[in-house]
Amino acid sequence: GLVKDQSHVDAVVEHFRAANVDALFMPHCNFGTEGAVGMIARKLGLPVLLWGPRDEAPLPDGTRLRDTLCGLFASSHVLRTLRVPFTYIDNCRIDEPALRQGVETFLRAVSVVAAMRQGIRIGHIGQRIDFFWTTIINEGQLLDRFNVQVLPLDMVDFIRASQDRAHRGRAGYETELRDLRQTTTFEGFADDGPLVRILAMRDQMLALARDHGLEALAVQEFTSLVDAMGAYCCYAESAVGDEVTIAYESDIHGAISNILVQRASFNQAPAFLAEFVIRHPENDQAGCVWHAGAPLSLRDPAERVRVGRHWILPSPLSGMTHFRMKQGPVTMARFDGCHGEFVLAVGEAHTCDGPPTLNNYVWVEVDDWPHWERTLMEGPFIHHMAMNYGHYGNALREACRYL
Repeated sequence: GLVKDQSHVDAVVEHFRAANVDALFMPHCNFGTEGAVGMIARKLGLPVLLWGPRDEAPLPDGTRLRDTLCGLFASSHVLRTLRVPFTYIDNCRIDEPALRQGVETFLRAVSVVAAMRQGIRIGHIGQRIDFFWTTIINEGQLLDRFNVQVLPLDMVDFIRASQDRAHRGRAGYETELRDLRQTTTFEGFADDGPLVRILAMRDQMLALARDHGLEALAVQEFTSLVDAMGAYCCYAESAVGDEVTIAYESDIHGAISNILVQRASFNQAPAFLAEFVIRHPENDQAGCVWHAGAPLSLRDPAERVRVGRHWILPSPLSGMTHFRMKQGPVTMARFDGCHGEFVLAVGEAHTCDGPPTLNNYVWVEVDDWPHWERTLMEGPFIHHMAMNYGHYGNALREACRYL
């Protein structure tokens, strides 16, 4: 079961290819196998984790059982020579926290890498809104360089299918609404018609994701959907977001950002495409992270979901979600690019107290606000960024080695 020399390379490569592995863990127990390590890694082209246990003291007669550290130095040099990126865990004993933490970070990074290596499919409902120049993208580059496929979904077809679903399932949706009113406040609706259409739109989005194998949806938002449904449709996005991540305002790069942070959490927590809108009025290291359509599971337990009017745009229509999000550690990330160069901004923070506002929001305290502000301002980033509860910054940074 041990790789000892170059003659073992082909057998190992064949074995791992047959097993369709996503990554390689190469724990060392001595020196002298760096050539085999390098060729196995190069031929498989997978993320590589390098580690070895801390060596024991020399025996009483001065001899040593093994020189693991020596072997690690040699293998790391060969991997670099062969242009094979790798992750390294500091030389430590097998029961030390560094090993467990290092393996977990690596596996989270592999989950992120696998998203793009296996291919991401993002459904785009509608098209980019004219005045949102910040969400102009190059689909060809995303497909060629990152295996991201954008599937255009016709807005007319989507509206027609949602309305048909609402008509056919009206009785069931009205029953669901009676139950929803126990936990949700609906304001500004003269009758249940718009709410039924919102729930039908939710189900149509989920059906499209299931039928087309989509990991995310990017939605035009307004005004075609709003006019056709007779309401803003943010509640539908909130209801979908726990199953299929949502990027509003046709933000394809935002959808990618959401997918990456969700993969870093092993898909255990849904991402929210949020944006910093204002700085905290008193805390110089904090800002308000805000938008509408946050996944319902991110609601602060003390808050009741309220679906009401749009407080920014003058409109007689209702349908905007309003609730404060829960407290906890967060990771924020933005995948973006300009002139063919792509980067990933990554930061960890923690929510904090702040004054109430409308829609979905939480106040977030960072370690160095001027650095965050200047990084996002000088770009190539926009105001939208993925937010996920938990700290996964190390995993996202590690994933960049392989992407």
